[in-house]
Amino acid sequence: MYGTIWALLPPIIAIALALITKEVYSSLFLGIVVGGLLVANFSPIGTLDTIINDGLISGVADAWNVGIFLFLILLGIIVALLNSAGGSAAFGRWAQTHVKSRVGAMLATILLGVLIFVDDYFNCLTVGGVMRPVTDGHHISRAKLAYIIDATAAPICMIAPISSWAAAVSGIVDEGVMSGTELFVRAIPWNFYSLLTIVFLLGLTLMKFDYGPMRGHEQNALELGDLFSGGSAASDAEEVATNPRSRVIDLLLPVVVLIVCCVLGMLYVGGFFEGVPFAEAFAATDASVGLPWGSMIALLSAAGC
Repeated sequence: MYGTIWALLPPIIAIALALITKEVYSSLFLGIVVGGLLVANFSPIGTLDTIINDGLISGVADAWNVGIFLFLILLGIIVALLNSAGGSAAFGRWAQTHVKSRVGAMLATILLGVLIFVDDYFNCLTVGGVMRPVTDGHHISRAKLAYIIDATAAPICMIAPISSWAAAVSGIVDEGVMSGTELFVRAIPWNFYSLLTIVFLLGLTLMKFDYGPMRGHEQNALELGDLFSGGSAASDAEEVATNPRSRVIDLLLPVVVLIVCCVLGMLYVGGFFEGVPFAEAFAATDASVGLPWGSMIALLSAAGC
């Protein structure tokens, strides 16, 4: 099946099932199973061996993958810690007193999404929890909030050199004329999806324009106060922790420390502190080592705050 059109079958099945069932994990797993069947020529034993040994075990044993897993786990811990400490709620309270319009609330959501560029999941978890009270107060539908967060998180992460996305992309590039990190940076001006998505989002916000189903969601939120357009609000039961002593700095300081330490960690791994020039150190770094360095220091800083 190698090099034939049948090689497209596993991703097509995974994507189609994800769209039909709205359930990503099982769809991806079935795509993996189909891929294993093709590799093993439909041998049940060979398929199982391919999935377990060539896929799962080799993937977990890879040092790069372990480093990225560790980075994402640390990010998740930081998000939970910031929410539990009340830093996210404090920022939300501050934004509620300073944001006076619907456009301002949407722009504030975009701005916060731009600032938290290290990881798209970190972005979604943080921005969503922080800005919900602000957008709810200005009768912005949850569908519109979700769109703003989604259209900011991944596109920003995809053009940020210090991000989990950059680390993942750089890791699959074979070292040749240039490193994966250098190639990622040079490709940023050509990442039309990310750049145009951000421009499109800003245009919709500033022109106060909506179309398609989003227009209906926004009309219901404005005219009826229905943020869910008739949907259930049960999924909103988990709210951001409140702490009257929390401050905005409790959110901003760990995020700034995270970004700075990730940069320093990548430079350290690249040899910058041993005399290697900045550009060369950044190009030659190993993000799977540098990013966990930065996230671990940021976690200790957040715990100390």
